[in-house]
Amino acid sequence: MKKLILVAAGIAMAAGMATAQAGDVEAGQAKYAASGCVGCHGPAGQGQAIFPKVAGSDEEHLVETMTKYRAGEAVGPNSAMMMPHAMNLSDDDIANLAAYMASLE
Repeated sequence: MKKLILVAAGIAMAAGMATAQAGDVEAGQAKYAASGCVGCHGPAGQGQAIFPKVAGSDEEHLVETMTKYRAGEAVGPNSAMMMPHAMNLSDDDIANLAAYMASLE
């Protein structure tokens, strides 16, 4: 019986995590425009010069990367530029931005 309860609890927690990461594409699009993402990554997320393409990126990877930037962790060569932009993003903002960028082609 204890095993069944533990399995059920594990499934419930996993479902909750998946739901927490699901973002709103429309809200992400609005945040992308309002936060100045366009200035470096372009209006369609295609990237420019030294700024990477974010369009079509893996949503989970985007969430992980933006969360690291927000925490002040270096992720790549442009980390110093990204950290200040990510500092004021909420978990919802990050999820929404990731959903929007992943939806771009």
